[in-house]
Amino acid sequence: MSILNQEFSTPFNTAPFSKIKNEDFLPAFKSAIKKARKEIDAIVKNTESPSFKNTIEALEFSGQELDRISSIFFNLNAAETNDEIQKIAQEVSPLLSEFGNDITLNEDLFKRIKSVYNSKPKNLTEEQKTLLDKRYKSFSRNGANLPEDKKEELRAIDKELSQLKLKFGENVLAETNKFEMLITDENDLSGLPDG
Repeated sequence: MSILNQEFSTPFNTAPFSKIKNEDFLPAFKSAIKKARKEIDAIVKNTESPSFKNTIEALEFSGQELDRISSIFFNLNAAETNDEIQKIAQEVSPLLSEFGNDITLNEDLFKRIKSVYNSKPKNLTEEQKTLLDKRYKSFSRNGANLPEDKKEELRAIDKELSQLKLKFGENVLAETNKFEMLITDENDLSGLPDG
């Protein structure tokens, strides 16, 4: 098990960057995706009637390990990337895209969400009502109501987009790193401190 799949014993649960190695990421992502899939399966296979607690709230708390690993990795990729991290990102992004689609396009999961949404539970707080509304709309807007052939088309588009986003980010970074500002006239520096 990777250090990334464990609770951190650091102040404020911050990532122990000095102990994380690049080779930790891919196995950690795969393990966290597997765990998150089990959490989603537990929601879908729940034999109780769909409720805010056993569907919406359970969904909200699923995949937290995966979210944490993603935050650490993609922040590193944006702030302190290198060829190895970019290669990992190219492997991970399609996995995350596929996993995201497996959730959003999961017909049984959406039926549970739709059931809670349509029942309009009266005892929800404003925050819970907002979460229910956002969750339902998120699934609807991301293809949950599409026919099966269109869902497959959406999956292909999302997979391609995940790669294109990475490539775009890499291109922007490469251009930023290539930028040089050459000052040949010392007057252009007037008003700036010597440092």
